[in-house]
Amino acid sequence: MNTRTAVVASMLAAVMALSACANTVRGVGRDVGNTVSATGAAVDDVASR
Repeated sequence: MNTRTAVVASMLAAVMALSACANTVRGVGRDVGNTVSATGAAVDDVASR
């Protein structure tokens, strides 16, 4: 494998790894947002009783 092929392969691997991390972070953000919404709804439910 020549140097150019190795560099391109390494760059592709890095891009795939970074995109996977971005998707994971985005998913965690959605989960946290849903948890906050559910907690707020539970507080409102208890407060209205």
